[in-house]
Amino acid sequence: MRLGKSPLWIAPGTISLLFFAWILTKVDIDIAGRAYAIYGGIYIICSLVWLWAVEDTPPDKWDITGAIICLLGASIILFAPRS
Repeated sequence: MRLGKSPLWIAPGTISLLFFAWILTKVDIDIAGRAYAIYGGIYIICSLVWLWAVEDTPPDKWDITGAIICLLGASIILFAPRS
């Protein structure tokens, strides 16, 4: 496999993605669009953790900067006051 890692890493990666997809099926349909934005933030965090833990590549300043910008956007979508 790429990076010389064990193919056994496919299992936890697949399980994580399936778990996130399953969680999205449990969201109230009225706020599904907001849930997808929040899911995007969770996916970004998990991607950076995977990069560091599995691929043994620490996120650089651009990875962190991009993640912060995206997470701020997801937070605005989630916590913005609505009338």
